Amino acid sequence: MSPITERNGEMMRRGRIEVICGSMFSGKTEELIRRLKRAEFARQSVEIFKPSIDTRYAEQDVVSHEGNSIPSTPVDSSASILLLGSDTDVVGIDEAQFFDENLIDVCNELANRGTRVIVAGLDLDFKGIPFGPMPGLCAVADEVTKVHAICVRCGALAYVSHRTVDNEKRVLLGEQTAYEPLCRACYQKAIEKDNLKHQA
Repeated sequence: MSPITERNGEMMRRGRIEVICGSMFSGKTEELIRRLKRAEFARQSVEIFKPSIDTRYAEQDVVSHEGNSIPSTPVDSSASILLLGSDTDVVGIDEAQFFDENLIDVCNELANRGTRVIVAGLDLDFKGIPFGPMPGLCAVADEVTKVHAICVRCGALAYVSHRTVDNEKRVLLGEQTAYEPLCRACYQKAIEKDNLKHQA
């Protein structure tokens, strides 16, 4: 097989959008880092961006729950990604759900210029509602990879990130103490229990 026809395009400059989505603790960032390091190994120019509000593990780096990391540039808006990533072979974007809706147009523009764009983010918020620009990104993507955590209550594939703390803000950065991955059935039971608690 010729290098220029390799599936993920490490050996060529052909624009595309790849989306990695799923619940928290599903390995989204781990897969993003794996693909980006593979591109670096192929001697491609790589730029990684994350929302500046995400400082959970590090100010600059993108860090997975497993502790793997890669240097990144924190930005406040998707427009900055278009500006800073315009002459790059591969652009990685982590925690895409926290960006503005214009991220969809930014990713399309980069891909149309010949950049491989790899995006990772939560597809659903803690209420099970499609999150930020993620639904639109999945729609325009050349490839969507849905990864799954394991439900902490029954061991099935997780469906959503259930919030375990009493806070209704849509954006609440947190880890194991604030969220748990649940399958659809266990999530429904948890929501019913939460509703009963609030009614008491």
